[in-house]
Amino acid sequence: MRKTADGQGELFWAEPGAGAAVWEFAVLVTSLDLEVRSLAQLYRDRADSENLFDELKNQWGWAGFTTRDFGRSQHMARLIALVYNWWTLFVRLADPDHHREAITSRPLLLHGVARQTRHAGQTRLTVTSSHGRRDRVVQALRTIAAFFAELQQTAEQLTLAERWSRILSYALRKYLHGRQLRSPPWLNPPEPTPTG
Repeated sequence: MRKTADGQGELFWAEPGAGAAVWEFAVLVTSLDLEVRSLAQLYRDRADSENLFDELKNQWGWAGFTTRDFGRSQHMARLIALVYNWWTLFVRLADPDHHREAITSRPLLLHGVARQTRHAGQTRLTVTSSHGRRDRVVQALRTIAAFFAELQQTAEQLTLAERWSRILSYALRKYLHGRQLRSPPWLNPPEPTPTG
């Protein structure tokens, strides 16, 4: 702290004077009985969780729809969360090893023009990307298309719950390490009871 002519202390956080020694300190006070490495990991995990909420607020608009009508606000919050979940799963189908934020993944995967053509009983969708990194877009869309082409070969034999289980297992393969998710019970229709 420097002293001014009238004897007051002057804080110079923004622009330290020439030759001034500057230190930064961070203090963590906790009652947890953990070593420093474990504490640091807990802090990183917390930051990862906060980043998702930051992304929802700033890139998906979760903070910009408040009204005095709680029902409408709740409806919009749920709608944004649903779209966010769908988009996250879609991007995970292309790149299971990384979480891609919307600020980069949406322009990458949405800046394109698609054309649908039908010939000889087949429907073809041709996507032309206008993004500068279109090679990455081509690779991502080919990965997703290959997965759905493989799924389509057995989709008719599977129930709706089993199809969803396969899609989610593929999207979350980084975390599942090859395991297959079981179908949630609420997606399985109840077995008809025999009448007699």
